[in-house]
Amino acid sequence: MRRFSSKQLGNIAHPLYDVFINHRKIDTGPTFVPLLYHHLISKGITPFLDTIHMKPGNKLFHHIDKAIHSSKVGVAILSPRYCDSYFCLHELSLFIESNKRIVPIFYDIKPSHLQVQGNACYPPQLLQKFSAALHETKYTVGLTFDSLNGDWLELLRQTSNAVILNLLEVEDEEENHIKQP
Repeated sequence: MRRFSSKQLGNIAHPLYDVFINHRKIDTGPTFVPLLYHHLISKGITPFLDTIHMKPGNKLFHHIDKAIHSSKVGVAILSPRYCDSYFCLHELSLFIESNKRIVPIFYDIKPSHLQVQGNACYPPQLLQKFSAALHETKYTVGLTFDSLNGDWLELLRQTSNAVILNLLEVEDEEENHIKQP
């Protein structure tokens, strides 16, 4: 049996990012997302945010897919125009395919209103994949927020607590998996 050095095991246990923030910039980018990003950093959590970590010249899908695969948890901020974005749906479906934990935030939208737009020009297989990812996310316990009447600080607190709890659970699962022969 092959033995791994502690350095190699350390690389396995520590992904590039703790959490990937999935959002529709037009709905949440100028308001909640930057606050969440900096709040998570203040808690010692390493988040991935496309507008900060992507640079001109990066291969879009390669960079995004690598960040999702190397994250332990995803925060999906589902908003009114979320389903209009191919990229949001691609990222969400990749979370699901990768069996990543997702903390959904239903931001100014009810889960029942989330659906891939009927006029979307996606091939049937892709439409099915996106719809399945949305369906699974709708039935995942999440947070709801009304941006007109909600308490922003409370949303930040609830989101960071949910991320921390999920990160701890993922680490416990990984530790138990490593201990089992």
